[in-house]
Amino acid sequence: MLQKKVLPNLNEGFSRITFCQNDDDVKTAVNTYSFLGLFDSLPPGIIGQKSGDAKVQQGIMKFFKKVDTDGNCSQNSAPKHENNENNPRPMGIEKGSEVGKDEQNDFQWNDAPTLAFPSISTSDFQFNMDKASDVIVEAVADFFSKVDKVKLILVDLSSKSKMLSLVKVKASEKNVDTTRFSTYAGDITRLYTGGGLHCNVIANASNWRLKPGGGGVNAAIFSAGGEALEIATKEQADTISPGSSIIVPVPRTSPLNQREGVTYVIHVLGPNMNPQRPNCLKDDYVKGCKVLYEAYSSLFNNFASIALSQNYQKEYSGDSKSEPTKSVCKSFEAVVECQRSSSEQKSKREVSYGSDCNKKSKYNGDSGGLPGMLEKEEQKSERSDHSAKSSWGSWAHALHQIAMHPEKHNLDVVEISDDFVVLNDLYPKAKKHILVTSRLPGLDCLADIRREHLPMLQKMHAAGLKWAEQFSSHDPSLVFRLGYHSVPSMRQLHLHVISQDFDSTHLRKKKHWNSFNTPFFRDSIDVQEEIKMNGLATIKDEKLLSSELRCHHCKSAHPNLPRLKSHIATCKAPFPSHLQNGQLIFALSGSSDAVSAI
Repeated sequence: MLQKKVLPNLNEGFSRITFCQNDDDVKTAVNTYSFLGLFDSLPPGIIGQKSGDAKVQQGIMKFFKKVDTDGNCSQNSAPKHENNENNPRPMGIEKGSEVGKDEQNDFQWNDAPTLAFPSISTSDFQFNMDKASDVIVEAVADFFSKVDKVKLILVDLSSKSKMLSLVKVKASEKNVDTTRFSTYAGDITRLYTGGGLHCNVIANASNWRLKPGGGGVNAAIFSAGGEALEIATKEQADTISPGSSIIVPVPRTSPLNQREGVTYVIHVLGPNMNPQRPNCLKDDYVKGCKVLYEAYSSLFNNFASIALSQNYQKEYSGDSKSEPTKSVCKSFEAVVECQRSSSEQKSKREVSYGSDCNKKSKYNGDSGGLPGMLEKEEQKSERSDHSAKSSWGSWAHALHQIAMHPEKHNLDVVEISDDFVVLNDLYPKAKKHILVTSRLPGLDCLADIRREHLPMLQKMHAAGLKWAEQFSSHDPSLVFRLGYHSVPSMRQLHLHVISQDFDSTHLRKKKHWNSFNTPFFRDSIDVQEEIKMNGLATIKDEKLLSSELRCHHCKSAHPNLPRLKSHIATCKAPFPSHLQNGQLIFALSGSSDAVSAI
């Protein structure tokens, strides 16, 4: 290709050239790509080239120079556009200004991952623009204080946009770095072909159904993405709640990917002030601003999880002799902390999600609204909405992949049925610790469960009892509990079947212990009773994970895990009375029934 001087186009997706000198190199390259996950990528550039080949080196440098000049690889190497209706340009960088010159000459920022996003909730959802602009600037400033090496662009169709003007003024007053945050007047679905901007991640102001429809940005992005984007979205989630966002990889078959080079769309849902739309807050701007801030924080953190993973791979190729730079590690840790903070904020916010949503149930076909979505007034426990896939890091999808395709994980799975799979916990917290995992798409965690899922829970519980019986037949000293974490760390609903000895080298942290020995751990039979009565399960606060360490027998307090484990080994106290209602499963020696509930 280089000899014929035929250059790749943007829609062909070329960013990496690998030289294979022999068959072994070919096999290595194939294996490298075969093991990439959904959210994984390889660092761009030239791999495997012989250093002594000057002609190849010269050809490749010309190749990359040519691509850069054509604007196919770099955001700011694109042809310059005048500020008119036909050729919009970024408004955050005024033509001829020193900031604009510096940005064009700054290679680091030219190559920085960039998110283009619209104003959330200010169109169909009628959120006050002045208040919304305050939230945008605050969210951007807070995000930049924790994560570097990324850029944000606020996009609106018209150069006369009130929102763009408000944000520019307020960002300047707050001293937000204009080399990292700018505004752009133009079509968010034609950033490259219409304005020369190469943003591989864009945000969509979605509706709660995550479907095409309505007007504005949502309709435009789904239309530009085509059927491929709609299908990819359905694979990630069915609905989204206010204050949440969801990452959707854009398939190569999508026109949005082929024409504009967009590889990720992040759907985000903000608060609603329009009485004609679901979940109207009725001008409650105290709650509205809080939810809007959470929406932007979720959006930015999900973008950072994409961008920083790519930066990490650029600086750390996997060579055992090299280490990632401190700046990348620091940024990655900051993103994790941002996501944790966002999750904690959500856990404090009560989600009223079904009263305005007349949605057809995916599972039972009812058209009278989501069963059990209305929370009773007397139910004061706060619930966090962890059903949005946005909160899951790329590593957290492993359990989901096993549940959806167990045939590809024969070494991990010990039982497969149409409804669930059973597998050993990869990091068991006791002598026996297995996971009974639902295979129902869209059922990610306890917060997703409704009445129509009760038969699924009963089947999972029965499977858990069967395995507890099998384990106890080999070791009658084992006592088991079956239950769910209020907020799981892995996507896809799973039931823990765990022996109460907690004898494991993987039980190393305070949160490990408290996740199974505080109300954060919801017993399976209690969850089933709540679903029968209320249509949903109570979600306990994650603050319980930081509770003091107490013995699960006598409830004595201990300063650290080694001391607690030493105490457990000799503690002869019975289990507490609140676990005497069927929560504990133990072996009955000399009985035909191998397992019984206390």
